[in-house]
Amino acid sequence: MSALIDDTYAEAFKSLYVEFLITAKNRKWVDHAVNAAVGNGSSSILCDCEAGMDRYVGPGGDETFETPDGRPGAIVQMHVPRFWKDRNDRLEKSALVRISQNVMTCPTASCFNLIDSEEYFHMGRKVAYFGNGYQKRIERFGRKMWWVPILGGEYIMDRRLGRSDGLMGGNLWFFGKDTDSALEAAEKGCEAIAPVDGVITTFPGGVAGSGSKAGSDYDFTIASTFEKFCPLLQDDPTVEHGLPEGVNSVMEIIMNGRDMDCIIKATQAAINASKDTEGLLMISAGNYGGRLGKSFIYLHPDKQPAA
Repeated sequence: MSALIDDTYAEAFKSLYVEFLITAKNRKWVDHAVNAAVGNGSSSILCDCEAGMDRYVGPGGDETFETPDGRPGAIVQMHVPRFWKDRNDRLEKSALVRISQNVMTCPTASCFNLIDSEEYFHMGRKVAYFGNGYQKRIERFGRKMWWVPILGGEYIMDRRLGRSDGLMGGNLWFFGKDTDSALEAAEKGCEAIAPVDGVITTFPGGVAGSGSKAGSDYDFTIASTFEKFCPLLQDDPTVEHGLPEGVNSVMEIIMNGRDMDCIIKATQAAINASKDTEGLLMISAGNYGGRLGKSFIYLHPDKQPAA
C-alpha cells in the first residue's frame, strides 16, 4: 500500500549560485574532489554556503554532456540565500576557498565554469595567484583559462566563474513507522533525484535526520529543532503535536537547483520512487505560509499552478 501524499507544498526561496564542472583522470579522483569541495555545505544556518553534486557527466556518467577535456566529470553547485545582503561576497569567498583548497589540490583535477552570465567572479585569476608569478593565461579547448604549475604537473581552470539566480529550499518529509522505513524512503528519493539535471541535495547522503524550523528561543541562532514533529516529544504537554498516529521517525530531503522546473521534476521523481516503501506512512513537506519564500512546489502535481 502506498504512503499518503500530503496535500501540501514545499516553500522554496531565491538563491544566488555558481555551477562548475570538475574533471579528473577517473571517477575515483572526481569523487575525491567533489566530496572535498562540497563538504560542510549542508545548510546556510551555519555553513558558508549550501553545496552539492548535481550529476556525473562525460565518460561513465551522462554522456550527452561532453566534458571539454573528454575526461570523467561531475557538476557541482554552490548556493547562498539571495536575501543575504552580502550574498555576492559570501558566494565568491565560498567558491574561492572550496575551489582553491579542494579542487586544485586534488590530483589531476581541472575546473570549468558552466554559467555563461554577465555577472561573474574573476575566480581563475584569484586561484592562479598560487602560482606565485609563474601562472599564465592560456587558451585550451576553445576556452580562456588560467594555467598554474603544481607539483603534480598542471592545474587549469576557466578565468571566469559565472553567477546566477537559483532556488533553495525544495524539500520532502518522509514519515515512517520507524527509523529504518523513513530512512529507506528518503534514500530511494535521493537515488531518484540524483540523475535529474540541475538539482542538488546538500545533507549527508542527501538526507537530513534533524530537519529544522526557522527561529529559536535562543537569540544567537536562527533555526532550531521542529519540536512539533519530533517523535520523542509527542507526549510532552508543552509541545503542539504534529505527527500522524504511528509515526516514529521523520527524514527530510532538501533540494536546491537551477530553477523551479527542475525542482518540481526532482520532487515528483522522489515521491514516485519512495511512496511504496514498506512502513512509510506519509510523504509531506515543510513550509512557513510564504514567510520564507514565494516559490511553492506542490506534492500533488495537479495543484501546481501553470508557469
